[in-house]
Amino acid sequence: MRLEAARGAVAPRGIEQLALLLVLTGDPDADIRQTAASTLEAIPESALAALSARTDVPAEMRRWIEERGIAPGPVAASDDPLVEVGDDVEDGAGDADAAGAIQPKGIARLAALSVMQRMKVAMRGTREERAVLVRDPNRLVASAVLSSPKLTENEVESFARMANVTEDVLRVIALNRAWVKSYSITLNLVRNPKTPVGQSLHLLNRLTERDVKGLTTDRNVPEPLRIAARKKLSDKAGTRG
Repeated sequence: MRLEAARGAVAPRGIEQLALLLVLTGDPDADIRQTAASTLEAIPESALAALSARTDVPAEMRRWIEERGIAPGPVAASDDPLVEVGDDVEDGAGDADAAGAIQPKGIARLAALSVMQRMKVAMRGTREERAVLVRDPNRLVASAVLSSPKLTENEVESFARMANVTEDVLRVIALNRAWVKSYSITLNLVRNPKTPVGQSLHLLNRLTERDVKGLTTDRNVPEPLRIAARKKLSDKAGTRG
């Protein structure tokens, strides 16, 4: 897996890709160090200049770019990868039916792939493939779905509602400030019995009084959350009184 990352095949976004490559140039394995160095050398200067123009680039990364005599470009880079790696995974676009649901043969195809191949599909595949792989029992694969640059807010909203994803997936969503700005995502997370209780209790304060009241009698959510919802309503009633 480290060797694949050294080839630039793991991280889907340019910043993540460069960060991994810089880390791997110090890897104990000589083959991985050399592969990472070769991948870095293959990155076009124009791509590094555009990346350096982004405001979210860490200072150490920008310094590394500047040490190579590359100044920030006039246009900031997008989230596209800095280097493209040939993909040995068969395109699964034809695995979905007319309604957009992935067919059994498509699910079987994904299940037959290696972990690394499933990670690649998770980051670069279709919406239907992401809907399947976000439920993958392997944490790396499921997390890769949430790193996909193609991921939409509507997809995250549906993931937050799923009771058959791992707690790790729901925790990552709950900790993403941009995603929990969406009230629908926040509400789905709090209502989801698989969401870690600590995250649900934190998000409880974002809900409207009507939705908090609904939680007090919802037997699908953990008991601590129902108790916290009742207390929140009681405190609010006391304040009014």
